[in-house]
Amino acid sequence: MFVGDSMTIGRAGDYTWRYRMWQHLRSTLGDSFSVVGPRDALYDAAADAPVSDAYADPAFPQDARRHLAGWGEGWQHMAPLIGPAVASAEPDVLLVSLGLIDLGFYTDAPQTAVNVRRFIAQARAARPDIRMVLLPVIPNVRADSDAPFAAQVTAFNELLAKAVADLSTPASPILLAARPQGYELGQDTYDGTHPNASGEHRLAAEFASALHQAWSIGGPYRAATV
Repeated sequence: MFVGDSMTIGRAGDYTWRYRMWQHLRSTLGDSFSVVGPRDALYDAAADAPVSDAYADPAFPQDARRHLAGWGEGWQHMAPLIGPAVASAEPDVLLVSLGLIDLGFYTDAPQTAVNVRRFIAQARAARPDIRMVLLPVIPNVRADSDAPFAAQVTAFNELLAKAVADLSTPASPILLAARPQGYELGQDTYDGTHPNASGEHRLAAEFASALHQAWSIGGPYRAATV
């Protein structure tokens, strides 16, 4: 199950990093996996709502479009939703990219870290053996120009790493994915925050590497041509 904010749900016309990850898993696992989640739409800017099915690849299968992601939603929004979503869809693994929207609009680093721990507890309450891969907050344009905000991002990423170290267990392991190396705002985003095609591949690659290296799921990431 993909869990995230605007960078994960994507907007109308995007491929999304979810699509890139689905391509990777399909090429390495064949049909031995499924994507689950309560939602499947993209964000539509004109409607200001998640009502679009206009993925850049119209052949992206409907069942592979599933997710739990929302434009403007962060850890504090997903913490109360993850338990019911896990109980209903029964995912084995959560791939989570959250935090930027929290720090930008809702909570500071310590408060956001509390919501991370709430999220993990709720996911485990629904499925005690669930595995998770958490992505730190990645480079973004606001952190480039707003020093106090950049400090909050750094502080949160440190607290996220601590939460992973504190809470990972053999029964329910948690991985901290790497921040994408060489991620350039001018090259890998379309607006300084949201990933373009290059950025989508970079995000998918970090999740793919974590899955492969830690749990032998899939293989090394090889970007598709689109």
